[in-house]
Amino acid sequence: MLNVDEVFVSYGQSEALHGISFAAAKNEAVAIMGRNGMGKTTLFKSLMGILPLKAGAVSVDGQDVSRDESFRRVAKGIAYVPQGRQIFGTLTVEENIETGLENARDKHIPDEIYSLFPVLYDMRRRKGGNLSGGQQQQLAIARALVTQPKVLLLDEPTEGIQPSIIKDIAKALNEIRKLRDITIVVSEQVLSFALDVADRLFVIEGGRLVHETARDQVDTAKIREYLSV
Repeated sequence: MLNVDEVFVSYGQSEALHGISFAAAKNEAVAIMGRNGMGKTTLFKSLMGILPLKAGAVSVDGQDVSRDESFRRVAKGIAYVPQGRQIFGTLTVEENIETGLENARDKHIPDEIYSLFPVLYDMRRRKGGNLSGGQQQQLAIARALVTQPKVLLLDEPTEGIQPSIIKDIAKALNEIRKLRDITIVVSEQVLSFALDVADRLFVIEGGRLVHETARDQVDTAKIREYLSV
């Protein structure tokens, strides 16, 4: 469903990603783990078309998106929940979700969105800026889901969120995969969350993937070593 082939990305003269390759199957969840500054957000921005590729290719469901602008990638099936959530603070919860329906034929928010995130239904008339960090994260995921993506990218979804809400988000992501054949790629530093949602885990270090493991074969000590400063 998602194929990333020898992706190189640079900031000016400085190369940030050095030939990243991985694939994620239909209905598979993959975690990209790594410390801050190792290339996770750069990778996600390049997959979404926010940063241009210096070399390499990205395809979604067999369609090459490597040179597409971000909105064209959305149309081809990628949705992105950025680090820091970036919801619209002055819009209501409902209006925030509706921004994801901009190009949809049916502008109605699907019932399943509110069944996945009941708190958003309760707060649908409240301004996004008045929600807690965890509620904003759920809102950002809901907004991405209404675009009916084939691939959902989540950049550091647990950042600054209390443990009980992290569990809720993991549960919702697992539920989403049961409801839809969706591929999820999440960048993460919290190993327990990655183990709750991901079928496979990768570690990124210095702009390269340096470790890959299936969830049932994870060496937690080794991954914690990569994540420790």
